[in-house]
Amino acid sequence: MSSPVRRRRRQSRGPRTAAAVLLAPSTLFMSLLFLWPLGVGISQAIHGPHGFTTDRLRQMVEDPQFWPSVRNTVLLIAVVIPVQFAVAIVMALLLRANPRFSQGWFYLWVIPLAISDLAAGLVWLSVFADQGYLNSILVDLGLPTYSWLSYQHPVTMFLCVAIAEIWRATSLVLVIVVAGMQSIPRDYEEAAEVFGATYWQRLRYVLLPQLRPSLQVALILRTVLALQTFAVAQALTGQNFPLLVGQTYHWYNTLQSPEVAAAMALVVLGLSLATSMVYLRALRDRTPGGNPR
Repeated sequence: MSSPVRRRRRQSRGPRTAAAVLLAPSTLFMSLLFLWPLGVGISQAIHGPHGFTTDRLRQMVEDPQFWPSVRNTVLLIAVVIPVQFAVAIVMALLLRANPRFSQGWFYLWVIPLAISDLAAGLVWLSVFADQGYLNSILVDLGLPTYSWLSYQHPVTMFLCVAIAEIWRATSLVLVIVVAGMQSIPRDYEEAAEVFGATYWQRLRYVLLPQLRPSLQVALILRTVLALQTFAVAQALTGQNFPLLVGQTYHWYNTLQSPEVAAAMALVVLGLSLATSMVYLRALRDRTPGGNPR
């Protein structure tokens, strides 16, 4: 091998080595921050006094509240996420039209983003409680009141939790969608309009395809956070509307069983990874030839 070639290889290895040295501390820190707790959680869930065991998993599955919590969590995601995205996209389109006081509307709409989950649940509890604002309005109108949060009315109880969660977390999707729209040049829409495209055609074929990366990020982030929904439902319904994270907290704090709580946390982690992979495959951008970019 000639001397100039060896010299070029040594010169190219220098920057890579320096980059690896600079990245090593942060890589080590992030590994300890995520991998170590994950390893401890897996160990607690499947390791017993005599080695590998499935006792914790069996306790989790046999818990009468486990499958209702899975059903409620999945149902809540299936209802809340589409509504949140539809509302956030409509709000972002209104802001993109630059109406009067658009900045004020934006700040008003993102106020729930600054409110904690528990505080949001308490706000809506004051609305849906038996002596809350909604029943007070019904009394003023001469209409009968209703126990919206009673365990005897599971449909309205679910709707109350869904409304509170939509109000609380739609602003997160709105911020991501607005940021994505600001990076899209208006030239594309103007060109499509010149060629006779209607508003809905411009929205479907021009704006939304370019908004796909932002929607992908928002969808993954919002679904992962929706799997962790707990405080809103706890404030509104207590144990009458069980969710996965709520049952995890119940096993850890009330039943004093961190091993079963770790097993339930692994279920939440598995659902988060599975939904993220589905979204990444379903929303990945493709070239006209069909290969992902």
